[in-house]
Amino acid sequence: MKNECLWKSLYKYRFLLKELISRDLKIKYRRSFLGYLWSLMNPLLMMWVLTLVFSYIFRFDIPNYPLYLIIGQTIFGFFSESTTVAMMSIIDNAPLLKKVYVPQFIFPLSRVLSSFVTMIFSLIAILIVMLITDVPFKLTLLALPLPLLFTLLFSVGVGMLISAVTVYLRDVMHLYSIVLTAWSFLTPIFYPISIVPANIRWVLQYNPLYYFIDYFRQIVLYNTLPNVQTTVFCFELSIAAIVIGAIVFNKLQKNFLLYT
Repeated sequence: MKNECLWKSLYKYRFLLKELISRDLKIKYRRSFLGYLWSLMNPLLMMWVLTLVFSYIFRFDIPNYPLYLIIGQTIFGFFSESTTVAMMSIIDNAPLLKKVYVPQFIFPLSRVLSSFVTMIFSLIAILIVMLITDVPFKLTLLALPLPLLFTLLFSVGVGMLISAVTVYLRDVMHLYSIVLTAWSFLTPIFYPISIVPANIRWVLQYNPLYYFIDYFRQIVLYNTLPNVQTTVFCFELSIAAIVIGAIVFNKLQKNFLLYT
């Protein structure tokens, strides 16, 4: 999957990509009374419940805990949802692949992008929490697209990788939910980094989502701009995921039709 071919395919099939994203969004909210409002209400309701539990029962002493929590929820929730739906994208679209030629990477990509659209609506929930908790809106917010882009690219890479592997090994469907559960507990979504024992804190250094969430929090919660080194490192993580995902996908896609 050479870069030139990839971009040519994206441009050539851009209308199909748009239709696939639209289809996924319609299916997700089909027969739902509130529809897209769930993208706003779900993170707010979850934040409210978890804030009650961890602020008053476990008493995590984190300044502006609701905002701290909803940022972690939003980023990890997007990654979890997008990669989970991308995982089944090739298998779900096998009938179409057998009838007409379509670049196969379009399917995991469309699933991740449809989840990204949903997450954009969830950002309204973060703005609401900022207003309620009197967090000032400063120019640092202009850097917000950066952590969103890093998370998107990383999710696309992981989505392509596991969608390709799942075609050959269906056990991945069951294993991945366990991986995500473990991953969520190894990511400081609802707890402060300070409670992580020093002897195992090194685990965070190998968790890309920790860096993306922390980047987002620095901009929104602490009104600071991450330094250039942090930005470059996050960019390298996201590009590495895309490259690895594309290589694995390209290597395995030749026999997809034989296993779907």
